Amino acid sequence: MTNPIPSRRLVTFGLAATLCSPGLLRAQSLDALDAEADAADVKQGVRRNASSFSHQDWRDHFDALGVQTVLADTTSRALHYWSADGSDYRIYPTSVPRREDLTKRGYTKVVRKRVGPDWTPTPNMIKEDPSLKYMPPGPDNPLGTHAMYLGWPAYLIHGTHDTRKIGRRSSAGCIGLYNEQIEELFGLCEVGTQVRII
Repeated sequence: MTNPIPSRRLVTFGLAATLCSPGLLRAQSLDALDAEADAADVKQGVRRNASSFSHQDWRDHFDALGVQTVLADTTSRALHYWSADGSDYRIYPTSVPRREDLTKRGYTKVVRKRVGPDWTPTPNMIKEDPSLKYMPPGPDNPLGTHAMYLGWPAYLIHGTHDTRKIGRRSSAGCIGLYNEQIEELFGLCEVGTQVRII
């Protein structure tokens, strides 16, 4: 009895399935990680997309404007900006701290601004990941193209070159924005801008 020769269609299908398998497995593993994050978010009543942005009124958080004002909402993963007179309101999607113990909440202000920031990991970051090391400005730098330093040591509002982080719990404590958006916000905010993280 002779072995039948497989049809060209069967061979093509088998080859395509073989080539796609690693990508499908990778996507499934990322989906599993996202599903875990989603389950944690559901417990806290958080939605992970742009529709979870909630309108904020500065009067709910600050006694007065008079200077530019920033509110970073870690629940809806959005940063709200108001001009000094309240006439300009903007909202940006953000990355937020990946764990509750990394999240700092309260009132502070912008104390310093820097274009092309360099990055030095904190001792706690190095304890978690000993491979971390100083990074000069550039495409591998986790602070992106612009950074605004807050009154709390090691807490910043900054850009990111890794756009997958936006909308997720992915930072070591900072609030991250797309590079184009942090550049815009950087231009709007002066040193002294009042900030609240909720």
